[in-house]
Amino acid sequence: MPECQNCGAFVTAAYARVFTPRDVDEPRVCPECEDKIRDGSDVRKARSPRGN
Repeated sequence: MPECQNCGAFVTAAYARVFTPRDVDEPRVCPECEDKIRDGSDVRKARSPRGN
């Protein structure tokens, strides 16, 4: 099962397929990451706390 490169949380194969480039199996950031978010093709530090 794919794993987030930032926090180590497990993600579904469908999430990894949608949010990673074709040659990458594990996303750089996931919904469980509180300190980083996706910003287009980049990953950046979150500007405000993320609520779950």
